[in-house]
Amino acid sequence: MAQIIATANMKGGVGKTTLTVNLATALAKEQGKRVLVVDLDTQISATLSLVSPHEFSKLRKERRTLKHLINDFIQPISQHSIPIQDAIKKYVGNQKGLDLLPGDLELYDEFTISEFLHEKAVRLAKEDFNLVWNKLEKLLVAKILEPVSRDYDFIILDCAPGYNLLTRSALVSSDFYLIPAKPEPLSLIGIQLLQRRINQLRETYKDDEPLTLELMGIVFTMSSGLLNGRYYKQVMRRVHDDFGEMKIFKTRIPNDINVSKAVDSFLPVMMTNPGCAGSKAFAQLSEEVMAKLKVAIDMKQQKRKLNLVNLD
Repeated sequence: MAQIIATANMKGGVGKTTLTVNLATALAKEQGKRVLVVDLDTQISATLSLVSPHEFSKLRKERRTLKHLINDFIQPISQHSIPIQDAIKKYVGNQKGLDLLPGDLELYDEFTISEFLHEKAVRLAKEDFNLVWNKLEKLLVAKILEPVSRDYDFIILDCAPGYNLLTRSALVSSDFYLIPAKPEPLSLIGIQLLQRRINQLRETYKDDEPLTLELMGIVFTMSSGLLNGRYYKQVMRRVHDDFGEMKIFKTRIPNDINVSKAVDSFLPVMMTNPGCAGSKAFAQLSEEVMAKLKVAIDMKQQKRKLNLVNLD
């Protein structure tokens, strides 16, 4: 089964999409993993970092975007349903193992969602609206990804800033989450808000099926020239106090102009300029992700064994 990782921060402009697409590329290129990038943001930045606007327009006309998978989940119509396998763009940039599930400018209609929830609540009279909402939140992203979950080693979800339905559903469906952050005080607020929201999600599901979601770590991006600044030191001190050293990635992503230029080519920087500082940082980050993942899986297995022993 794929390890599902959500990249999220309540604050925008922290390099979330840049982290998503370049980490995915590094995992495919450097680590030989099968990786699917899922664009959950209506800004479609992840999509346009991997395919050109012309190609995206073609995919959209062919109904090969996440929007149509969401619509099919909310209003199943068999003759119009699109298998997720057909929506996925394979071998992005001719990179073996790197695939994309394109986003859309309008991923879902809020009125349709509201109508769906109302009908469900009325039909299942014994269930209150909150329970119906929680079921949708829990199943939406998970069920869409389920048919391909065994086809990949990693599925990386590029979440929108803020806290909409898809971001919540992505977090509930994920094994881990990554927090991209800039070394500045406002970025710290985004981290704190996200942690508060995740704690609320844990509380919501504690009596049903507790979340297995774990923080893989915080990745500092766009850090060049700030490492010795007063703000950087303040942020790092606070993050260390709140999360501990183990939850902060040692790899820092530099503010490399080549990373920005790569977007003009609609490809990750590791494909356009593999020797630059940004590419080297993402390659190093992929190694760190693999190491952290191994530790996390080992710990989960140990907990599972302890639980079995306690049951006996």
